This record gives sequence, C-alpha cells and structure tokens, in this order.
Amino acid sequence: MTRKQKRLTVIAGGMSFILVAVLLVMFAFSQSVAYFYMPGDLAKTPVAPGTRIRLGGLVGEGSVMRGEGSVVRFAVTDPSGQIVNVRYQGILPDLFREGQGVVTEGAFETGSTVFTADTVLAKHDETYMPKEVADRLKAQGLWEEGKGPASQGEVPQGAEAKGEAKAQEAKGQEVQARETRATP
Repeated sequence: MTRKQKRLTVIAGGMSFILVAVLLVMFAFSQSVAYFYMPGDLAKTPVAPGTRIRLGGLVGEGSVMRGEGSVVRFAVTDPSGQIVNVRYQGILPDLFREGQGVVTEGAFETGSTVFTADTVLAKHDETYMPKEVADRLKAQGLWEEGKGPASQGEVPQGAEAKGEAKAQEAKGQEVQARETRATP
C-alpha cells in the first residue's frame, strides 16, 4: 500500500467509527424519549397504546382512590376541563395530593383509556409547579408568574428566602460573638 492509500484507509475507518457511534447514540435517545402531554392535548391528538409519554396537569379534586396494596387511581386534569384517569402501583411522593401539580410517566394499555403510570412526580414546595405544566398554563394565559400561591395567602415567592438569609446572618453574628469571647 502506498502512503496515500494508508492515509485514506485510516480516515475511512475513523469516519465509519464516528458514524456508528452517532447512530448508536441516536438509537439510545430515541428509545428513552417521552413526550409531554396534558389531558387537553390527548383529547386533540390521541396517542397509540404502548407509546411512552409524560402526562402532566393537576390531580383532580376527590379523584384519589387507594386500592389493594399500593395501587392508587386518580385523575389528572387541566384548565380545559379534560380528564385522564391514571393507575399507579407504588409509593406516591409525600407531597402528592389533590389539586397539586403532577407529572406522571407511563403509557396507555391496549384497549383501555386508563393511563398506567410507572413514575409519579409531585411538586416539591409551595411555589413549585413542574416546568412543562407551568409553561402550558402560561401559554394558555391561565398562570401568571408571582400570582398563584401568593394570592392564596401563602408566603410570597422570595420572602421565605429573605427570612432564611436573615436567620443565617444572625447565626453568623452569634458564632462571631462566641469566637471573640473565647479568645483571651
């Protein structure tokens, strides 16, 4: 082989290696993608049974029913009034409750309108709503930043952080005072 042929062989081998790596990464991502839907979206564009999706919205008031063992049934609603019934087997997050934001991940079973979830994510504090849900509510004009929890008499966003900062400052001053007393 000439020098040129060796160089072309190495370049072709490297390019084929990169191509195979890119194809493997794309295949892996296509297997783990779960598209986000709200109940109103599912009413407009149904999803094929067995297709893995994320379903987000609010847990319907009065919809949580506990079955045998760890089976829980509840409804996910959105402002459009659409409802999707969800079945989940497992331990729910501590902050899961009616009227709160939730994102579930799973699929519809063949021949059923019940969404079978294998993952349930609930809000983690008083001002949190899952990003996808908040974005959809904002797009529909049903959620305004800074209103929601503050308008319901709860602590305004940022006020809690200011209180924590003052508490940290007071602790720092207390430690500093102890250190100055301890030194002769």
